[in-house]
Amino acid sequence: MADFGKRIYPVMNFPAEIREFNHISGEDLPFLSDFVASGNWGWGGYLDTRENMYVAPHFQHLRNIHMGIDIWAPVGEPVFAPLPGAVLYTANHNRNGDYGATVVIKHTSPNDDLFVLYGHLAEKSLQLSKPGKKVHSGDLIGWIGNDEENGNWPPHLHLQISMQDPGTADMPGVVSENELNKAIKQFPDPRILLGNFLEK
Repeated sequence: MADFGKRIYPVMNFPAEIREFNHISGEDLPFLSDFVASGNWGWGGYLDTRENMYVAPHFQHLRNIHMGIDIWAPVGEPVFAPLPGAVLYTANHNRNGDYGATVVIKHTSPNDDLFVLYGHLAEKSLQLSKPGKKVHSGDLIGWIGNDEENGNWPPHLHLQISMQDPGTADMPGVVSENELNKAIKQFPDPRILLGNFLEK
């Protein structure tokens, strides 16, 4: 996969201080809600095993290895396109524990086409980013949603890359251990789109 380096635009307006969170569990969710409500930011989670967190029925109590990066941020914070591309799919996955408002963009580079999911957005993001819309690096594509519209999660962006067209505004954000080897090849580390913006 290409190293985009400084050619990418920051996905969000990262503050000077942002805390790294890895290996969180369901017990950490109330803390994270208070954390972002106080204006704080956090990030992390790729390939984390998260216990007692994915308890909604569609996870079937089997999937708990996280395939994206979470950026925990206050409600309403803007989300930007890191590279040029076009909106492929949108959906409002509004059941408990799901993505809420979701946008998938096909970002094009000289070496790879990346299919990137932006999940847990505000519902109004679906009016801004509609399928077929062309985006340039740095274009606004949405905003962080509140817990009532993002699947009842503490406010955050779920950022996930697929090397294959998912065919819909969805990707498995967590997988089981049996699925992990295949998933790593399809869903590489999203930090390729974050450049050095989180290295404070």
